[in-house]
Amino acid sequence: MNPLANELNTLIQKHSPAIFEMLSNFGKEIYFPKGILSQSAEAKQGAHKYNATIGIAKEKQGSMYLPCIMRHFKDLKPEQVVNYAPGSGILELRKEWKAKIIRQNPTLKGAPISMPVVTNGLTHGLFLAGDLFVNPEDLIILPDKIWGNYRLIFEVRKNALLRQFSFFSGDGLNLQAIKDVLETEKSREKIILLLNFPNNPTGYSIKTREASKLTQILTDVAKSGQKIITIIDDAYFGMFYEEDVLKESIFASLASTHENLLAIKLDGATKEQFVWGFRTGFMTFGIKNGNDEMYDAMVRKLMGCIRSSISNSSVTSQNVVLSALKNPTFHEEQQAKIQILKGRALKVKEVLSSSKYDDAWDQYPFNAGYFMCLRLKNINAEKLRQHLLKKYGIGVIAVNETDVRIAFSCLEEEFIQDLFDTMYKATKDLS
Repeated sequence: MNPLANELNTLIQKHSPAIFEMLSNFGKEIYFPKGILSQSAEAKQGAHKYNATIGIAKEKQGSMYLPCIMRHFKDLKPEQVVNYAPGSGILELRKEWKAKIIRQNPTLKGAPISMPVVTNGLTHGLFLAGDLFVNPEDLIILPDKIWGNYRLIFEVRKNALLRQFSFFSGDGLNLQAIKDVLETEKSREKIILLLNFPNNPTGYSIKTREASKLTQILTDVAKSGQKIITIIDDAYFGMFYEEDVLKESIFASLASTHENLLAIKLDGATKEQFVWGFRTGFMTFGIKNGNDEMYDAMVRKLMGCIRSSISNSSVTSQNVVLSALKNPTFHEEQQAKIQILKGRALKVKEVLSSSKYDDAWDQYPFNAGYFMCLRLKNINAEKLRQHLLKKYGIGVIAVNETDVRIAFSCLEEEFIQDLFDTMYKATKDLS
């Protein structure tokens, strides 16, 4: 094993033996080399005469650029657009995002969490979590209502075993199902739980009382001696539409509960700032008694993962996201857009409260995010999807044989009634 990897492993093992045991084989072997990037970073600080280290072109004491490109970025300097970003992301952005996380999750005040690392979107964060913590045949527990990309990342790429639990019980989260599946897997030294609130595809977000019970369930597992990694997909964080929804991330409750419980928060500007193509996400660690030295070792392993795959994330996107976070109108503008989405969600609830659809479908509970799901009673979901597309020019997603996902996020409020009426008509066509 490389001496640099050994050095990082020693630091992690010193401060958190549990995290060291959670690491995958790859996670233990990865490191950030003291090569071009680290030497260039040193040169940036000390090379006051000439700096001939990093592979960019310069002229007139600045970054070389094409005017036809820079004209699209009148408020940014060339180095904010065309240069490489540090492997872990722009430090000022990471600090701003951490401050934002703590501001939006008051439970975290004083909690020992890491500095966020910039990822190339939240999907990349999931991939990195797989790199660091997932070996073939490792168990990942997740709901039966999931974003399909989880399978590609963890089942296909990492050869992990996925075990799903029934997501809903009545009109809420099926906590007993989570408890039961954890109980059946208590012989494993390590398990991974993947949570996504607000959930894609259903648009359900955990309620405050449910979060308290779930935290206790997971804490009890950790107290038993089992290592548990909780990966928290917070892609739609902040888009909460009902009063009893937990307004913080479940990460806040789990980040410092027990030394055997590692919480990993994955979030980003993608949905929160409505910049889907920017691909600017963040990965943050939290564990009881975590400290800067241990987190720095984890970050350097993450930097090794990033360096060996995509090298670094877009500096342009990062600088625009940073500028938005520092803009005094940002929060007001963001909340205005969230209110539009809330209005659409409430309109969907109003429309679906009619009994006229009862013979065609049931709706799964939803209270947040971009989506909601219908459970069809008599029609195959894929057949309905194709019929809607071919006859009525309407696109929906068939999640499985019975479930259809509707993204109300992309529907103007005045079109929602017609959408469901047309869907109902289509079910009658097929029946």
